[in-house]
Amino acid sequence: MQASLPQKIMEELSTIIVGKSSVLENVFLAILSNGHVLFEDYPGLAKTLMARSFAIATGCVFKRVQFTPDLLPADITGTFILNRSTSQFELRRGPIFTNILLADEINRAPPRTQSALLEAMQEKQVTIENETLKLDDPFIVLATQNPIEYEGTYPLPEAQLDRFIMKLEVGYPSVEEEVKILENRIERRTDDLTPAKVATPQQLLETQREIEDIHIDAAVLRYIAEAVRQTRQHRDVEVGSSPRGSLALVKLSRARAWLYQRKYVLPDDVKAVAVPALSHRLILKPEQWLKGRKATDGIIQDILAELPVPKVE
Repeated sequence: MQASLPQKIMEELSTIIVGKSSVLENVFLAILSNGHVLFEDYPGLAKTLMARSFAIATGCVFKRVQFTPDLLPADITGTFILNRSTSQFELRRGPIFTNILLADEINRAPPRTQSALLEAMQEKQVTIENETLKLDDPFIVLATQNPIEYEGTYPLPEAQLDRFIMKLEVGYPSVEEEVKILENRIERRTDDLTPAKVATPQQLLETQREIEDIHIDAAVLRYIAEAVRQTRQHRDVEVGSSPRGSLALVKLSRARAWLYQRKYVLPDDVKAVAVPALSHRLILKPEQWLKGRKATDGIIQDILAELPVPKVE
């Protein structure tokens, strides 16, 4: 991928999503890291628009699934259907055969359906009638869940949460940003928002391979490992991050170094991605639950503030 192309993608998306440059950057880092993203935020904050815009801008196939309590695994993966004219069973592929899948309100589906998605997220494959089928590359899941509605929902198991490389919140816009959103709508004279295509899936895959060449110093690796170890020993944490959290930090920090046109990772790259990469991997002790959703963010920030920062030559 050309050096200027990431900036083109971010600039194009900034014309669609107003005032959320840090969120856009984090989603882009997750996609460059070939990882999945969980959005936990209120309705109407452009999560669907963001997912669709990334797919269009990168030339990827986009599909959306609205998760409901009656959703079956076959509704996502597809199933074999009898063709009466040939008397043969033919595969009717489900929406999971795509590049970017928006799993809307993922926690409304029962565990059996979530397990079918879990295999796809981890193994990049699906099993239908004992037949294993590989998914196309790239394959990225952008999932959403509503933090204020719990009736009729199924909490995501820790194993599934751990498969998301990031958990993000979009947040409400400022007054100035909301005015800009309204002005843009009046100027467009339509509700439709469609970014230009500025990349291809093949370029995205090439970038993912380029990121594997980004250098990460042994001191930075130890910095990552120590930060994750501290999450397991923190007084307010029941269960800390697994090594999958360390791997997420490595992938995301290398992607951030590449995005900022560096060939090496800095400790600042690790700090920038640590909260969204680790916050959903911590299980707090019961007495800490009253502190709310932001408690894990503060724990990670405290750990990073106390941890000695390595010098990178």
